[in-house]
Amino acid sequence: MPFPILTALSQAQCTHAAKASFIATSSKVLVDNGPVVLSGDQVPIAGCPFTVPTGKPQPCVKGVLSQPAVKVMVEGKPAMLQGPADMGQSAEQIPGGPLIYSSVQMKVTAT
Repeated sequence: MPFPILTALSQAQCTHAAKASFIATSSKVLVDNGPVVLSGDQVPIAGCPFTVPTGKPQPCVKGVLSQPAVKVMVEGKPAMLQGPADMGQSAEQIPGGPLIYSSVQMKVTAT
């Protein structure tokens, strides 16, 4: 099943409504005017308010992308796709829930 290729212009948030930013390291390939996000690129999350029931803050600090393209490579790395298992994650690598996408380019999809 094909999924949209993520770009630096993609918009998502963690389950707790904190904004995720897609930082693309390559500017050589643009999709719908946005640099393509590649395997290994960072997805920082800022301002997550999540706290575990014991009162310990456990905010999502990064997004973990789960769906690299099999057939689309940019500069020798797979392009990243909007994946159903993309998650927010705390600094202690505890999953915080799925990323919620609000805007993703739909012109180019891949598997």
